[in-house]
Amino acid sequence: MSNPYLCPNCKTNRSRFNLIQQLPSSVKLDPGTGIIMEEYTDNNLEAFHLSYNGPDKKVQCASCGLIEDETTFVKFAEHNPRE
Repeated sequence: MSNPYLCPNCKTNRSRFNLIQQLPSSVKLDPGTGIIMEEYTDNNLEAFHLSYNGPDKKVQCASCGLIEDETTFVKFAEHNPRE
């Protein structure tokens, strides 16, 4: 994290954030019970099971609670520089 953030929702918070690391886990659930039947790695995915391709990190504004991709907070800070 080397870029300034600005919350696009409350538009005032530039300093208090929660960084959320996303660690996806690929699983197959029993449709009736929801119990995990099988866990997958990227090497053994089934034909109709796509691997996760979302962001590694999400950011939460610690003032208003908004959770978005990191780029959303960075871009909002770029378009609204501190005066």
